[in-house]
Amino acid sequence: MSRKRGHTELAEVGEDMENSGAALSLRLKCHADGAVSLTCTRRDGSTTWQRFEGPTAMVFPGHDLTHYAVETTLGFDHGFYGLLSDGWNMQDFAKPWPRGEIPAEAREVELIVGFFDSERREGASWTAADFAEHAALFVGAAQARGKAVPPRTRVLSDADIAAVRSARDALLAQWYATPPGAELELAFSRGQSR
Repeated sequence: MSRKRGHTELAEVGEDMENSGAALSLRLKCHADGAVSLTCTRRDGSTTWQRFEGPTAMVFPGHDLTHYAVETTLGFDHGFYGLLSDGWNMQDFAKPWPRGEIPAEAREVELIVGFFDSERREGASWTAADFAEHAALFVGAAQARGKAVPPRTRVLSDADIAAVRSARDALLAQWYATPPGAELELAFSRGQSR
């Protein structure tokens, strides 16, 4: 489900989620003042949200939409949106780390999303070999600093990368077409694709 609209009724979101089997409804709003907010509503009606202003309002929508593309296209169940579905709040992903260490799958997802963000900033199209090389460099540097290393349970193929890139680009096109005061709404379901 993907919609742009200026106003969303919570009852309608809950009804849409029940009908679609979605675990989470995402609303990315483009505010008239240039700020952006992301509101996630769970099946039980509880929400978590964050507002971005200034430079972060330009960065985080692309990052969050890349998360959506990675998690839904590659079928990650416990990445950022999966954890939000489970009751995590957006503030749980930063210091003081109220829920403790970020789970392994979510760290792997963040690594992959970071690579897609880097590729987009560079205006490049990385291959599976490029992703693997960057992952090896990142893991090696993290280990050398004694940092927690994301697991590498998935080796991405060129087809995986193309599918994520296509999904991300479609989402970004929808976002860039969202006028001030309107929202882009998406539904997150576990196991959407594999």
